[in-house]
Amino acid sequence: MTMRERILQGKLYTDECEGMPEERLEAKKRMKAFNDLIPGDLEQKRILMEAIFGKTTDAWIEPPFYFCYGTHIEIGKGSYLNMNCNFIDDGLIRIGKNVLFGAAVTIATVGHPVNPQMREYMYTAPVAIGDNCWIGANVTILPGVTIGENSVIGAGSVVVRDIPENVVACGNPCRVVRGIGERDRLFYFRDRKIDPEDLEEERKLRGDEWRNYGERNSE
Repeated sequence: MTMRERILQGKLYTDECEGMPEERLEAKKRMKAFNDLIPGDLEQKRILMEAIFGKTTDAWIEPPFYFCYGTHIEIGKGSYLNMNCNFIDDGLIRIGKNVLFGAAVTIATVGHPVNPQMREYMYTAPVAIGDNCWIGANVTILPGVTIGENSVIGAGSVVVRDIPENVVACGNPCRVVRGIGERDRLFYFRDRKIDPEDLEEERKLRGDEWRNYGERNSE
Protein backbone atom coordinates (compact mmCIF):
# COMPACT_ATOMS: atom_id res chain seq x y z
CA MET A 1 0.00 0.00 0.00
CA THR A 2 1.30 3.45 -0.91
CA MET A 3 1.16 6.49 1.36
CA ARG A 4 -1.45 8.05 -0.93
CA GLU A 5 -3.59 4.93 -0.60
CA ARG A 6 -3.26 5.16 3.18
CA ILE A 7 -4.55 8.74 3.00
CA LEU A 8 -7.60 7.74 0.96
CA GLN A 9 -8.38 4.90 3.37
CA GLY A 10 -8.21 7.12 6.45
CA LYS A 11 -5.13 5.45 7.93
CA LEU A 12 -2.40 7.28 9.83
CA TYR A 13 0.10 8.89 7.48
CA THR A 14 2.81 11.48 6.98
CA ASP A 15 3.04 13.61 3.85
CA GLU A 16 6.73 14.13 3.11
CA CYS A 17 7.13 11.40 0.48
CA GLU A 18 5.79 10.21 -2.91
CA GLY A 19 6.06 13.68 -4.41
CA MET A 20 3.51 15.26 -2.07
CA PRO A 21 5.75 18.17 -0.93
CA GLU A 22 6.40 19.06 -4.58
CA GLU A 23 2.69 18.78 -5.40
CA ARG A 24 1.81 21.15 -2.55
CA LEU A 25 4.48 23.60 -3.71
CA GLU A 26 3.01 23.71 -7.21
CA ALA A 27 -0.45 24.17 -5.68
CA LYS A 28 0.85 27.14 -3.68
CA LYS A 29 2.15 28.73 -6.87
CA ARG A 30 -1.27 28.35 -8.53
CA MET A 31 -2.93 29.67 -5.37
CA LYS A 32 -0.74 32.79 -5.35
CA ALA A 33 -1.38 33.39 -9.05
CA PHE A 34 -5.13 33.09 -8.47
CA ASN A 35 -5.12 35.38 -5.45
CA ASP A 36 -3.02 37.99 -7.31
CA LEU A 37 -5.36 38.11 -10.33
CA ILE A 38 -6.36 41.51 -11.66
CA PRO A 39 -10.12 41.90 -11.02
CA GLY A 40 -12.03 41.38 -14.25
CA ASP A 41 -9.48 39.07 -15.89
CA LEU A 42 -12.05 36.32 -16.29
CA GLU A 43 -10.18 34.30 -18.91
CA GLN A 44 -7.08 33.96 -16.75
CA LYS A 45 -9.29 33.19 -13.77
CA ARG A 46 -10.91 30.35 -15.72
CA ILE A 47 -7.52 28.97 -16.75
CA LEU A 48 -6.18 29.05 -13.20
CA MET A 49 -9.30 27.45 -11.73
CA GLU A 50 -8.98 24.60 -14.23
CA ALA A 51 -5.35 24.16 -13.15
CA ILE A 52 -6.24 24.33 -9.44
CA PHE A 53 -9.03 21.73 -9.55
CA GLY A 54 -7.66 19.65 -12.40
CA LYS A 55 -10.83 20.17 -14.45
CA THR A 56 -13.20 22.90 -15.55
CA THR A 57 -15.74 24.20 -13.06
CA ASP A 58 -18.67 26.60 -13.33
CA ALA A 59 -18.33 27.74 -9.72
CA TRP A 60 -17.51 31.37 -8.84
CA ILE A 61 -14.72 31.92 -6.31
CA GLU A 62 -13.80 35.28 -4.82
CA PRO A 63 -10.08 35.61 -4.05
CA PRO A 64 -8.28 35.18 -1.82
CA PHE A 65 -8.91 31.44 -1.71
CA TYR A 66 -6.66 29.04 0.21
CA PHE A 67 -6.11 25.29 -0.18
CA CYS A 68 -3.46 22.58 0.15
CA TYR A 69 -3.75 20.68 -3.14
CA GLY A 70 -6.84 21.93 -4.97
CA THR A 71 -7.16 18.73 -6.98
CA HIS A 72 -8.90 17.04 -4.03
CA ILE A 73 -11.80 19.54 -4.22
CA GLU A 74 -14.95 19.04 -6.31
CA ILE A 75 -17.31 22.02 -6.66
CA GLY A 76 -20.66 21.74 -8.43
CA LYS A 77 -22.17 24.05 -11.01
CA GLY A 78 -23.41 27.42 -9.79
CA SER A 79 -21.70 27.30 -6.39
CA TYR A 80 -20.26 30.51 -4.93
CA LEU A 81 -17.35 30.96 -2.51
CA ASN A 82 -16.93 34.34 -0.88
CA MET A 83 -13.48 35.68 0.00
CA ASN A 84 -11.03 34.08 2.45
CA CYS A 85 -12.34 30.54 2.28
CA ASN A 86 -9.76 27.99 3.45
CA PHE A 87 -10.05 24.35 2.32
CA ILE A 88 -7.56 21.93 3.90
CA ASP A 89 -7.99 19.28 1.26
CA ASP A 90 -5.53 16.48 2.07
CA GLY A 91 -8.72 14.42 2.02
CA LEU A 92 -11.58 14.76 -0.45
CA ILE A 93 -14.01 17.72 -0.35
CA ARG A 94 -17.17 17.30 -2.41
CA ILE A 95 -19.48 20.30 -2.83
CA GLY A 96 -22.77 20.06 -4.69
CA LYS A 97 -24.50 22.47 -7.06
CA ASN A 98 -25.65 25.98 -6.11
CA VAL A 99 -23.94 25.95 -2.71
CA LEU A 100 -23.33 29.40 -1.17
CA PHE A 101 -20.35 30.03 1.10
CA GLY A 102 -20.04 33.15 3.23
CA ALA A 103 -16.64 34.72 3.82
CA ALA A 104 -13.90 32.89 5.74
CA VAL A 105 -15.37 29.38 5.74
CA THR A 106 -12.88 26.68 6.74
CA ILE A 107 -13.24 23.04 5.68
CA ALA A 108 -10.73 20.67 7.27
CA THR A 109 -10.34 17.05 6.17
CA VAL A 110 -7.24 16.42 8.30
CA GLY A 111 -6.82 15.54 11.97
CA HIS A 112 -4.06 14.39 14.33
CA PRO A 113 -4.21 11.79 17.11
CA VAL A 114 -5.01 13.29 20.52
CA ASN A 115 -2.14 11.30 22.05
CA PRO A 116 0.76 13.82 22.01
CA GLN A 117 3.29 11.08 21.32
CA MET A 118 1.43 10.30 18.07
CA ARG A 119 0.87 13.91 17.03
CA GLU A 120 3.32 13.72 14.10
CA TYR A 121 0.82 11.49 12.30
CA MET A 122 -2.26 12.65 10.41
CA TYR A 123 -5.47 11.07 9.16
CA THR A 124 -8.14 12.24 6.74
CA ALA A 125 -11.91 11.93 6.57
CA PRO A 126 -13.82 13.34 3.58
CA VAL A 127 -16.29 16.23 3.77
CA ALA A 128 -19.43 16.35 1.61
CA ILE A 129 -21.92 19.22 1.19
CA GLY A 130 -25.17 18.61 -0.71
CA ASP A 131 -26.81 20.74 -3.39
CA ASN A 132 -28.36 24.12 -2.53
CA CYS A 133 -26.77 24.50 0.90
CA TRP A 134 -25.90 27.86 2.43
CA ILE A 135 -22.82 27.92 4.65
CA GLY A 136 -22.62 31.15 6.67
CA ALA A 137 -19.54 33.30 7.27
CA ASN A 138 -16.79 31.98 9.54
CA VAL A 139 -18.19 28.45 9.68
CA THR A 140 -15.70 25.67 10.40
CA ILE A 141 -16.48 22.18 9.07
CA LEU A 142 -14.41 19.39 10.59
CA PRO A 143 -13.23 16.06 9.10
CA GLY A 144 -15.82 13.44 8.18
CA VAL A 145 -18.86 15.76 8.15
CA THR A 146 -21.69 15.44 5.62
CA ILE A 147 -24.24 18.25 5.25
CA GLY A 148 -27.51 17.31 3.55
CA GLU A 149 -28.93 19.22 0.59
CA ASN A 150 -30.80 22.53 1.06
CA SER A 151 -29.59 22.99 4.64
CA VAL A 152 -28.36 26.25 6.17
CA ILE A 153 -25.42 26.47 8.58
CA GLY A 154 -25.49 29.66 10.68
CA ALA A 155 -22.52 32.02 10.75
CA GLY A 156 -19.74 31.15 13.16
CA SER A 157 -20.82 27.54 13.64
CA VAL A 158 -18.40 24.67 14.23
CA VAL A 159 -19.76 21.57 12.48
CA VAL A 160 -18.44 18.44 14.15
CA ARG A 161 -21.06 15.89 13.08
CA ASP A 162 -23.40 15.24 10.15
CA ILE A 163 -26.29 17.65 9.48
CA PRO A 164 -29.42 16.29 7.73
CA GLU A 165 -31.05 17.83 4.68
CA ASN A 166 -33.64 20.63 4.76
CA VAL A 167 -32.74 22.10 8.17
CA VAL A 168 -31.29 25.23 9.74
CA ALA A 169 -28.40 24.44 12.10
CA CYS A 170 -26.01 26.61 14.10
CA GLY A 171 -23.80 26.82 17.15
CA ASN A 172 -20.62 25.34 18.59
CA PRO A 173 -21.01 22.45 18.33
CA CYS A 174 -23.46 22.93 15.46
CA ARG A 175 -26.96 21.55 16.15
CA VAL A 176 -30.22 21.50 14.23
CA VAL A 177 -32.45 24.42 15.24
CA ARG A 178 -35.47 23.76 13.02
CA GLY A 179 -36.61 22.40 9.71
CA ILE A 180 -37.01 24.45 6.54
CA GLY A 181 -40.78 24.74 6.11
CA GLU A 182 -43.82 26.72 5.02
CA ARG A 183 -42.81 29.97 6.73
CA ASP A 184 -39.60 30.01 4.68
CA ARG A 185 -41.72 29.97 1.53
CA LEU A 186 -43.56 33.07 2.76
CA PHE A 187 -40.81 35.16 4.42
CA TYR A 188 -37.22 35.80 3.36
CA PHE A 189 -36.01 37.57 6.55
CA ARG A 190 -37.84 37.96 9.86
CA ASP A 191 -41.18 39.63 9.01
CA ARG A 192 -40.26 40.55 5.41
CA LYS A 193 -42.67 38.73 3.11
CA ILE A 194 -41.84 37.31 -0.31
CA ASP A 195 -43.90 39.34 -2.80
CA PRO A 196 -44.24 37.95 -6.37
CA GLU A 197 -44.78 41.47 -7.78
CA ASP A 198 -41.65 42.70 -6.03
CA LEU A 199 -39.65 39.77 -7.44
CA GLU A 200 -40.89 40.54 -10.94
CA GLU A 201 -39.70 44.14 -10.52
CA GLU A 202 -36.29 42.83 -9.46
CA ARG A 203 -36.10 40.55 -12.51
CA LYS A 204 -36.79 43.52 -14.80
CA LEU A 205 -34.04 45.53 -13.12
CA ARG A 206 -31.45 42.78 -13.53
CA GLY A 207 -32.05 42.65 -17.29
CA ASP A 208 -31.96 39.90 -19.91
CA GLU A 209 -28.44 38.71 -19.03
CA TRP A 210 -29.52 37.49 -15.57
CA ARG A 211 -33.22 36.92 -16.17
CA ASN A 212 -32.89 33.13 -16.31
CA TYR A 213 -30.11 32.79 -13.71
CA GLY A 214 -32.04 30.25 -11.65
CA GLU A 215 -32.96 28.13 -14.67
CA ARG A 216 -29.33 28.04 -15.87
CA ASN A 217 -27.96 26.93 -12.53
CA SER A 218 -30.60 24.25 -11.99
CA GLU A 219 -29.59 22.30 -15.12
